[in-house]
Amino acid sequence: MRFTFLHAADLHLGSPFQGLSLRDPGMAERFGAAGREAFEALIGHALEEKVAFAIFAGDIFDGEWRDASAALFFNRQIARLTRAGARVYLLKGNHDAESVVTKSLSLPDGAEEFPARRAKTFLIEDLRVALHGRSFADRAEIDNFVPNYPAPKAGWLNIGVLHSSLNGRPGHEPYAPCALDDLRAKAYDYWALGHVHAHEVVCRDPLVVYPGNLQGRSIRECGEKGAVLVDVVDGAVTDVRRLIVDRARFTEILIDASDLETPEALRREISARAAEEIERADGRFLAARVRLRGTTALHAQLAADPAGWRDQVEAALHHAGEAVELEKFLIETRARPTTVRRDSDLDFAALLDEVLADPAFADQARAALAAIESKMPPKTELPREAFEALLAEARDLALARAEGPTS
Repeated sequence: MRFTFLHAADLHLGSPFQGLSLRDPGMAERFGAAGREAFEALIGHALEEKVAFAIFAGDIFDGEWRDASAALFFNRQIARLTRAGARVYLLKGNHDAESVVTKSLSLPDGAEEFPARRAKTFLIEDLRVALHGRSFADRAEIDNFVPNYPAPKAGWLNIGVLHSSLNGRPGHEPYAPCALDDLRAKAYDYWALGHVHAHEVVCRDPLVVYPGNLQGRSIRECGEKGAVLVDVVDGAVTDVRRLIVDRARFTEILIDASDLETPEALRREISARAAEEIERADGRFLAARVRLRGTTALHAQLAADPAGWRDQVEAALHHAGEAVELEKFLIETRARPTTVRRDSDLDFAALLDEVLADPAFADQARAALAAIESKMPPKTELPREAFEALLAEARDLALARAEGPTS
């Protein structure tokens, strides 16, 4: 007997894209729409593959609904599967835990939800599949759920459904923590995980898989996004295939400006790198963060007019293609050693270095910053390394102004 099932997680439907919304509401709206389009595409592919069932391993919703539109959209899409005869199994994660999403909407026939107070097993008799899982009751579940999952059903394909970072993944809260050995001890055939937004096959015996999220939600989530299709033959998993469905992507373009001597050379390099990213995205909308680094002759110009350069960078991206927008522009370059002289023998760079090295000047600068910070909630003390970076930036800007206008 052969069949295929779908394993997806972390849809985050209804995500407000809060940070992005503050900087660029239009871009946030575009990524919100991309999330819904990605889910529609996922269901379309699942129907084409004639999946026997689908697993959604938590964080279907990003939080409590502001209205029922996200839930209605999800219900409408999974009903496409159930009408075609595919069964659907849902699990709640930290973002849509019972304590977070307090409203409810009846699921279509053929869809089941794992309970939150204890693990439960759903049996698919005709396929001889047993699915074991437990939803989150509260957002911050700190207990290991796995030891209390049911024993495997002998002679059946046993699938564990779990929303967890296991024993830790960078950038993810340690909810429902457990070790890989805990999963192995249950003797299941496949673990359908959620919570971690990067695709990862953690283990192959047994198969422990994060499908990743469907759609990148910030610059920390670059590259391809989607779910997985799992092929089963005679009760054993034979293949795990990645299914890419994202409709928009974040990308970071890192430019080493060390060998770039003119503004035109920098603009050309940005356009060329953007063109490469556009080709990789295969027609998807791109939100690009451009980061400039290196010790470069252009540093003085960059430091003197960051706003003007932001416009130039945005224009360089648009020269590469229409489907790319600037998400953020970061100048992290350094100046080459330079000496600025005027009509006298005054070494302006050396004079600046002498002033910055004076502890009394540092105290005065900190006092001035503290006065500004006191008027800006919340009040936080500037770390030493950030303060030193700020002084270095001020030095470079002063040098740039002293050099006068450049072409």
